[in-house]
Amino acid sequence: MIKISHPDKQLFKKDKLSKLDLAIYYNEIAPLMLKQIRNRPLSVIRCHIEANESCFFKKHPSQEKEYVETFFDGEEEYFYVRTKSQLVYQVQLGTVEFHIWGSKYPRIDSPNLMVFDLDPDEALPIKKLREATLLVKQTLKKLNLNPQLKTSGGKGYHVYLNISKKMDWQAFSNLAKEIALLIESEHPKIFTTSIKKSSRKNKIFIDYLRNKKGSTCVAPYSVRARAGAPISFPIPWDKLFEISPNEITIKNYKNYLDKT
Repeated sequence: MIKISHPDKQLFKKDKLSKLDLAIYYNEIAPLMLKQIRNRPLSVIRCHIEANESCFFKKHPSQEKEYVETFFDGEEEYFYVRTKSQLVYQVQLGTVEFHIWGSKYPRIDSPNLMVFDLDPDEALPIKKLREATLLVKQTLKKLNLNPQLKTSGGKGYHVYLNISKKMDWQAFSNLAKEIALLIESEHPKIFTTSIKKSSRKNKIFIDYLRNKKGSTCVAPYSVRARAGAPISFPIPWDKLFEISPNEITIKNYKNYLDKT
C-alpha cells in the first residue's frame, strides 16, 4: 500500500482533480499499463504545483531509488518499473506523465517498439487528420507490419508497432526514417517529415525522431500534464473516426475500457 502525502493537493485545479485522484487512476489502470511499460526505461514529467505549472522532465533516479528498478548504461543511470506499487509511487513523488523508451531492460540495445507521432497543423480539420492516420495504417500494412493506435492526449494520434526483427538502434532509427519518408512520398500534400514549422502548413508532421536510443514517447495510458487531464489512450482502429485525440480523460476513461 502506497501512502499518498497531501492527497487533496489540486494538480488540475480547474477540473477539481487531486493528487489522490491521479494515484487512484494509475492504481486502477496499472494492469493494462504495465503490460505496455514494464521494464521499459522511463522519463517522467513531475509537477510540484499544478499539472501545467512548475513541471520538469526527469530521466535519472534520485530519492526514489528504493522504489524503482535501476541500471547503468555507460556512465548514466536510468530507471524503470515492474509493479503496481512502483508505478503508483511515482505519483507520490509528483509524476503526472510517463514516457518510455523503445526498448526494454536488460536488452536496452535491442529496440522493439516503434512510434510515429502524427502532429497536425492546428488549422487542419479533424476529419482530414483521421483520414491521414488511416493512410499511415495502410502503408504499414503493405509493409506487413501490424500498427496499433492511441490518442496523444493532445492534437494528434500516435501509431505504434512492435518490431520482432532484432536490430540495433541505428538500424531501427533508419527504418523509422525510411517508413516516414515512404509515407511522405506517397502523400506529399498531406504529410511532411520536415521539422520546420513553415513546412507544416495544412499538413501533418510525421515525428519519427522518437525512435532513437534515449528518446521517448508518452506511454500508453499516461495522463498528460494538460488542462482536462487527457490520457494517451490505446483505441481500436474502428473507433478512429469516433474518438478525438484529447477526448479521453481521467474523468471519463472507464467509458472507453470496453472499446480497447
